[in-house]
Amino acid sequence: MNVPPPKEEYGADEISALVLDPGYSVTRAGFAGEDTPKSVVPTYYGHRSIPDTGTSYVFDDNAIHNPTSNLEIRNPMSQEGIVEDWDVAQRLWEYAITSRLTGPKERPSIRHSDDDKVEQDQDVKMEGTEENERPLTEYPLLMTEPGWNPAKHREKMMELAMEGWGCPAAWLGKSPVLASFASGKPSALVIDVGASQASVTACHDGMILKKGTMKSVLGGNWVSDQLRLLFSQSTPPIPLTPHYTVLSKSPVEAGAAAQATYRSFATPPHASFRRLQEERVLTEFKESCVQIWNPATAGGASLMTNPEVARSLPGRGFEMPDGWNNVFGIDRFRAAEGLFDEKAVVADGASSSPPPMRSETIPGMIQAALAGVDVDIRPHLLASIVVTGGSTLINGFNDRLNYEVSTMYSTISRVRIQAPGSSVERKYAGWIGGSILASLGSFHQMWISKKEYDEFGAGIVEKRCK
Repeated sequence: MNVPPPKEEYGADEISALVLDPGYSVTRAGFAGEDTPKSVVPTYYGHRSIPDTGTSYVFDDNAIHNPTSNLEIRNPMSQEGIVEDWDVAQRLWEYAITSRLTGPKERPSIRHSDDDKVEQDQDVKMEGTEENERPLTEYPLLMTEPGWNPAKHREKMMELAMEGWGCPAAWLGKSPVLASFASGKPSALVIDVGASQASVTACHDGMILKKGTMKSVLGGNWVSDQLRLLFSQSTPPIPLTPHYTVLSKSPVEAGAAAQATYRSFATPPHASFRRLQEERVLTEFKESCVQIWNPATAGGASLMTNPEVARSLPGRGFEMPDGWNNVFGIDRFRAAEGLFDEKAVVADGASSSPPPMRSETIPGMIQAALAGVDVDIRPHLLASIVVTGGSTLINGFNDRLNYEVSTMYSTISRVRIQAPGSSVERKYAGWIGGSILASLGSFHQMWISKKEYDEFGAGIVEKRCK
């Protein structure tokens, strides 16, 4: 299609645009103008080598959580949220869109091996897409990207939308900017703590300020690693047993050994599969037990200098899938304290990696981001702090953030943090911002049409999507 569709076809009243928000943990997709994405699928996928038939890819929740043999769990994204495997990323994103939103194009074959007893409406194995298939020829597409996405990756995303999927128009939006739009703010200091990383981004008038963009690896997965260390260093060590290994269990007293019957496997699942299942248990623990220490409740004392106060607080109980249970006290504060205080990081003696530095913590990134922008706009950014990302839902995060920012910038009279109470809005802020933007009639002029792409090439994204 060399001629862009008439203006009305871009509007939400005619053909809705699609919004695709790829993340390290989950990929979100939906129609512009809607409140939440209708398609939320794991970015993790199953990879299996099948004799005589080659490689098989498995997407979706039920499939990748089914303990079958020879199933390795992989991720097409790097820890920084940058695509590493474009072939799989294309298959995954297309599945997220066509399986729940637009419906798939007819394919010559979609095969299932005997090991995959797949439900009719779930867990589809994507065996490959013909080069001439164009599944999105009727839908303009807005895709989100991290603020540090390299230029060649941006061009690849535009090439995929236009040539791979046949979109009539496309646009790339920076995730921090879209998150600020979702909060109704064109300018904001966006604090995003996701699964694989944390970032602080200064956004001004709908654009990110590159010198005000900081990121680190201290995300939700890092908190999970801290929990693994705490569990292993406990006396006795705390067992981390995933759900799929348990057949039955009996109640036991707190701290007592589990009384459970475990499943046996002729061929044990791949180590990557077990780790993903352990991560699900750790996520449950983070949601129910982990809390971030608030020095304001202890006269400004940190967790490291005044652990007695934390020990005096009521503990929280947690039960593992095999029935082992206990009440957790100070350890539930220690797990995430490193997000704000590098001195509180649980050390791993077996690791050769250096411990996190002050510059990688959230307060350190906030200071560095604000130091990189013009002094005149710093008060405006501090008055519009937007919190997003699933890991910011850890209990106590907002209170601690407010304490740290107010302490660092005590001379600024107005520090305001906007953190949606809804977990959906917090997790999907980037997608929601894209949904709002792509549904505006005035956004029509921002789309890069297929005609413009054919004329100027993929490099046009650097000029039009800043």
